[in-house]
Amino acid sequence: MVTIRCLYQTPDVNTAMTTAQGLTIGRLARAANVGIETIRYYQRRELLPTPEATGAAFRVYPRELVDRIQFIKRSQELGFTLDEISTFLDLADGSNRVAIRRVATDRLVEIRSKIADLQKMESVLAGLIHECETSGRASPCPVIAALSGKDASENGRESADEQGTMNARC
Repeated sequence: MVTIRCLYQTPDVNTAMTTAQGLTIGRLARAANVGIETIRYYQRRELLPTPEATGAAFRVYPRELVDRIQFIKRSQELGFTLDEISTFLDLADGSNRVAIRRVATDRLVEIRSKIADLQKMESVLAGLIHECETSGRASPCPVIAALSGKDASENGRESADEQGTMNARC
């Protein structure tokens, strides 16, 4: 007969892992689907409070912190920095919507700028791939030439205006 031990057994209610008041750091991390180091990092960044250690030498975290951690993670998924998230947490009651909109609007402007840059990169790369497909083996590969800073056109030279356009797009 083979006995299989579960490494992650549900603790007894009387154990130190889960208490009536809250969770240990490990349980909090599992409930929020993050690592323990993430919780510690958020504490260092003052996004999460650090509770006092109990008499049993462990800290008890309120269950509400799971929601706070999920708020932080969702905010990061939208591209907000931890500093911006800290501002949102300070404004969590929603009373200062002007400040909230300012932070969100600034992030939206940055996202739109990144999208514009990505679209320029896409256009340049698509053009290079098309040139690579149609140029034949007699001329240097346009992709390699562009990455090397060289021109793959038949005369081997770009005008200063064409080179500036290429550099501006890349």
